[in-house]
Amino acid sequence: MPEDTNRNWTLAARPDGAPKLTDFKLNVSSIPKPGPGEVLIATRYHSLDPYMRGRMNPPTPASYTAPVPIGGVMESDSVGEVIESNSELFNVGDIAMGKIGWQEYGVLDGRNARKVDPNAAPISTSVGVLGMPGLTAYFGLFEVGRPIAGDTVVVSAASGAVGAVVGQLAKINGCRVIGVAGSDDKVSYVVDELGFDAGINYKTEDVPERMAALCPDGVNLYWDNVGGPITDAAVDNLAIGGRAVICGQIALYNATSPPQGPRNIARMLLTRRARMQGFLVFQYADRYEEGLDRLASWIRDGSLKYREDIVEGIENSPSAFIGLLEGANFGKLVIKVS
Repeated sequence: MPEDTNRNWTLAARPDGAPKLTDFKLNVSSIPKPGPGEVLIATRYHSLDPYMRGRMNPPTPASYTAPVPIGGVMESDSVGEVIESNSELFNVGDIAMGKIGWQEYGVLDGRNARKVDPNAAPISTSVGVLGMPGLTAYFGLFEVGRPIAGDTVVVSAASGAVGAVVGQLAKINGCRVIGVAGSDDKVSYVVDELGFDAGINYKTEDVPERMAALCPDGVNLYWDNVGGPITDAAVDNLAIGGRAVICGQIALYNATSPPQGPRNIARMLLTRRARMQGFLVFQYADRYEEGLDRLASWIRDGSLKYREDIVEGIENSPSAFIGLLEGANFGKLVIKVS
């Protein structure tokens, strides 16, 4: 591949159900040139996250942001080296992250990029535990869920990029934490390595029965990354005054028709005097530095651990993303571009 070319993945077709490899197209173009106030970044890592499935859908009034257009570069946070700068905020050689997308080189306005300290932690963490996933966990838990020491907290997709951080922060806050994950290895990881109090394998165990046994006094705080039957079980087990934080609905992202579910959610919220609330991490954009400082301090003192699932090669981005939606990853999924 010539050194002056830029490979990028664009959206070739909008999926009907689960994405297919043919929904993506690998293009080769010239490396872009930065304009006034802009920087050119050579991508080292780009993130893969479940929310990207929603960006592949047609425009809808219900969406909080515009989708990727057909022919547009797939969206993602990326981190890499500044190789050309027209911004007073960055020098050549700095490490920067921002929404570059699934491509080897990207141009960003310097005001829309974040400088990353490569000595503080591996730079891949800037799109993971020290990036959007970590910030989602931090603000969603403390600002929306508001855990109280002694609470029983249930976290779905517990070994994933967001869920693993949520559970650990809840433990730091003095809570009892139950993690729901899709394999025995993932359950063992959150319990034995991350310090959760118990785990449930939703693929092999009866989730409602197991959750009721593990939470005899009810679920004080449920963190929802998935939707579907796991959320149904958690709502059925909410304690008086319980809270449900809606972060993601990965079980429903590939649905081709409206999901059918129980109709007792309103009744359960009423009788348990409970609260269910969704949020978007961007609500807290003006406080990102606060969140990053706290997360970094917990990593430094060993209170917060993280696991990355790094896939080599930008050519593997679509297949890795499809696997992510099927639960194939173990930890924060990242593509190592260069």
